[in-house]
Amino acid sequence: MTQNESTNLKAIIVDDEELARQGLAMRLEQYDDVDVVKECQNGKEAIAAIIEHEPDIVFLDIQMPGMTGFEMISEVQGDVMPMVIFVTAYDAFAVDAFKVHAIDYLLKPVEGERLAEAITRARQFKNQESAVNEKQKLLDLAVALTGKSPAAIGELIESGEDIVEHADRLAIKDGSSITFVPVRDIDWIDAAGDYMCVHANGETHIMRTTMKELEAKLDPTIFQRVHRSTIVNLERVDKVSSHINGEFHLTLSCGSSLKMSRSYKEKVKHFF
Repeated sequence: MTQNESTNLKAIIVDDEELARQGLAMRLEQYDDVDVVKECQNGKEAIAAIIEHEPDIVFLDIQMPGMTGFEMISEVQGDVMPMVIFVTAYDAFAVDAFKVHAIDYLLKPVEGERLAEAITRARQFKNQESAVNEKQKLLDLAVALTGKSPAAIGELIESGEDIVEHADRLAIKDGSSITFVPVRDIDWIDAAGDYMCVHANGETHIMRTTMKELEAKLDPTIFQRVHRSTIVNLERVDKVSSHINGEFHLTLSCGSSLKMSRSYKEKVKHFF
């Protein structure tokens, strides 16, 4: 192996056809950082394998006797559910596939180029998640050691080299489904208790996370806090209006009007 074991992608293959499992396993051998830890012939075997091996990826067939790929996913929803790459002979399920954890959808017979793209996407997802988690751990440690505020530490980090690849889309859970919202489509975000309301393309998506965790995923050159509980996409700001009480209102291209506190004026000073 050319990669450190901790950075390798652990994978399981789930398909009721033995030849299909063996063929995909052989093709995955060309990737030094992909370790196939289990081959499963049905959904029940796959669920047990996910619990035992905690893989990063599941290469999953959809039409299987006893339990379909979608039914299997519904049985494993939660934090233990790995990334899913569907491998199927049917293209009719593509829309439904991306409503769950799927990061790609490959049609049989799988083309080499498409398999390579799927592996690359899986690497990016794993690296992005690791980078965000590591940055948050470092930030929490720095706050504990120095007594400085998270914002102050964050500015120190941003003044150096970037250490995290910012997300290009957000994965938002809704029951047993996941909606992937492209970051470029987000107009603004506001907090509502323990949840964040992500406003994008006229729709509001509810995300269970904290303001701090969400900020860590977004590019600070584009997304900035303008209020204690509000993040705005600066590229969507069409107009800034000042008020007698020292506050400002931002008018966005989507038509929304947001209040900006005086303490956050420096964040968008290039508008003045």
